[in-house]
Amino acid sequence: MTNNLYKEIKKRMRDLLIGKDLLDRKVHIHARTLTTEEAIGNPEADDFPLQKGKERLMQADFMGSLGQAFTDQYGDFEGSLEEILEMDLKNNYRRAIFIATLNAVLRHMGLIERTIHCHDKGPSLCAEALADHIKRRYGLIKVLQIGFQPRMVEYLAAHFPLRVIDLDTENIGTSKFGADIEGPEAMDEAKEWADMLFVTGTTIVNDTIEQFLDGKPVIFYGTTIAGAAYLMGWERFCAFGS
Repeated sequence: MTNNLYKEIKKRMRDLLIGKDLLDRKVHIHARTLTTEEAIGNPEADDFPLQKGKERLMQADFMGSLGQAFTDQYGDFEGSLEEILEMDLKNNYRRAIFIATLNAVLRHMGLIERTIHCHDKGPSLCAEALADHIKRRYGLIKVLQIGFQPRMVEYLAAHFPLRVIDLDTENIGTSKFGADIEGPEAMDEAKEWADMLFVTGTTIVNDTIEQFLDGKPVIFYGTTIAGAAYLMGWERFCAFGS
C-alpha cells in the first residue's frame, strides 16, 4: 500500500529539516481552495477540470513560500509543520494538506521551483514544449496519459499514438482531440500497450501512484508532485509553472 511510500516521503522530508531550525518551529500552514481565476487565470478554453468544478487547488503558505496540490476533497487548514508531519494521511483532503505543505517547504528551502500552476496561455505553451521534449528524448513512441489535461491531450494526440485514462465519468467513453478517453478498468491493458506513461501528479494525492512505479518509463506532470518528485527522484515535467 501507499502508506509505506508516504512514510518514506515523510522521512526524507524530516531528514532535510533536521538541523535547519525549522522542524520544531510553530509555523502556521494555511491551505485554502483557490477560485478558478486565481488558479489558472484565463486560458482561453473551458475544458479544464478546475473550470468544471471537479477539482480545486489547495495552497499552503510556509513562511511566504507557496505550494499547491490538486484535490477533489478540499477545505481550509491551519497547524504547525510538526502536526502535518504527524498527520494520518487517510483521505485525499489530508494528503492534499501534506503535499501542498511539502511543496511549500521545499520551495522555501530553495530545493524546487514551479510549485504554482501556470496561468493564461501557459497550459498550451507547456503542452507544446512537452511534445517536443518527448520526441527528442524517446522518439515517436506510444504514450499513455493518466488524467485528462486537455491541452496536453490535444498536443500529444497530434504527435504520438495516445491513449488516455481518466476517473471523470463525464469524460470516459468520449473522444477528445482524436484520443479515446478510457476508464480505470482499461489500465492494465493500456499500460502493457504503452511505451511510456505520462501521469498526473494528483496521483500522489488520490493514492493511486504506486501502480505507475513498476518499471515502465514514467513522467509525472504538474505542480502537485513537485516536492515528492524531488525527494524520490521521479521525473517531472512542468515548463511554465511559477
